Amino acid sequence: MAQTLLIIEDEALLGQELLRHFRRDGWEARLATGLDDARGLLLKRDFEPLVVLSDMNLPDGNALDLLEEARAARLPGEWIILTGYGGVPDSVRAVKLGAYDFLEKPVSPARLDLVLAGALRAARAQTRLADQTAEETRRYSPERFIGDSAAAGEVREMLARLAQVPFSALLLGGETGTGKGLAARILHYAGPRCGGPLVEINCAALPRELVEGELFGSEAGAYTGAKGRRRGLLEQASGGTLFLDEIGDLPLEMQAKLLKAIEDKRVRRLGGDREIALDLQIIAASNRDLAIEVREGRFRADLYHRLSVFRLDLPSLRERGADLRQLVPAFVAEFNAKSGKRVKTIADVAWQRLEAHDWPGNVRELRNVVERCVLFAEGEEFPARWLQLQAAPPASPSGDGLWLPLDGSLSLDDMERAIVEAALSRAGGNVTGAARLLKSTRETLRYRVEKFALGKSLSQS
Repeated sequence: MAQTLLIIEDEALLGQELLRHFRRDGWEARLATGLDDARGLLLKRDFEPLVVLSDMNLPDGNALDLLEEARAARLPGEWIILTGYGGVPDSVRAVKLGAYDFLEKPVSPARLDLVLAGALRAARAQTRLADQTAEETRRYSPERFIGDSAAAGEVREMLARLAQVPFSALLLGGETGTGKGLAARILHYAGPRCGGPLVEINCAALPRELVEGELFGSEAGAYTGAKGRRRGLLEQASGGTLFLDEIGDLPLEMQAKLLKAIEDKRVRRLGGDREIALDLQIIAASNRDLAIEVREGRFRADLYHRLSVFRLDLPSLRERGADLRQLVPAFVAEFNAKSGKRVKTIADVAWQRLEAHDWPGNVRELRNVVERCVLFAEGEEFPARWLQLQAAPPASPSGDGLWLPLDGSLSLDDMERAIVEAALSRAGGNVTGAARLLKSTRETLRYRVEKFALGKSLSQS
């Protein structure tokens, strides 16, 4: 990335001396003798400097006015303002407009070199961030939710509409693997906060004792082992989006604190004595029906209503089976690019098996299956032998078995939950009986019942 510099200086001798000095140091520098010349270069994009070094008071106006125009036009680059008689109001305005520095003349060449080097580093970091944001914006448009089915079309339409709305909170619903993470990224990168951070957290993966520190941050000495200040996830997401996946797993006491932070738009770190202002939008997701969780006392009603300002439920892959014909080739192309494979054709037998499968793990399961097949492919044909799909669970000879897919569609927690549910069902909801079937203790099973919120499955005995 070239070191581009625009010098705005009306004193001819000083301007030429600055131009020679910085060109000797490797800068690609240009000189403008007034605001009109500089405006023509900047606003018409004839020259895109990473750094602008400008005298403040010029014959045709104040450089801060041009800086304000550049900021309004979202032009990149850092500005350094030079002045022979600057006052406090000018320096305050320069800071508010985002000037990198405000220097009084005369400035030594060594000091100027040092300031410009810092401004160049900052400008390059800004450019990399802007390029990354632009790439993510192109990558995560509403069209990324692939499918020709009516259900997929409705989701795309809603994502496009929601991305244009400056919402404060939104709730995503749907089964595991339906694409809630993808929807959250589309809403962020296609929306007005795309220039800010997107902070993602899976609430189910947070140890209970660390939840508060992760969300709200901590000061040094707030708890044993807290050796330094730590910014919480809400604070890190300020200016952008916080995506709370599996929010139904958030402990009730943390739900109350999260609600207060969202309502007050302020957060206080653990061990801190001051509140920090927040400016963020919240996207929450759960594969559970949170309305049922509220009725059964496992989720706070006030937090649920605060989060569900907008609600978008994503359809299962069973509801959009016709989309397989678009999803599979898209995943094949993705994994071809990642692995250097060249899979091009999918035989009818492979399509028949793909379309006969029930897809309990939804799009995530499909993606995992396609990845496996592409990685194991030995030519241009999609290898149906590696699908490893079963249209229905095989029957157990004794009737006492339990079938669980080992194709990536279920996590260990999902499998454990299924085992506990099956045992409770077999025992008629009796914890003692279910524990006996699993060769476990009643206390151990009771812990897992509470962990997976299976209380409604229990009998009174």
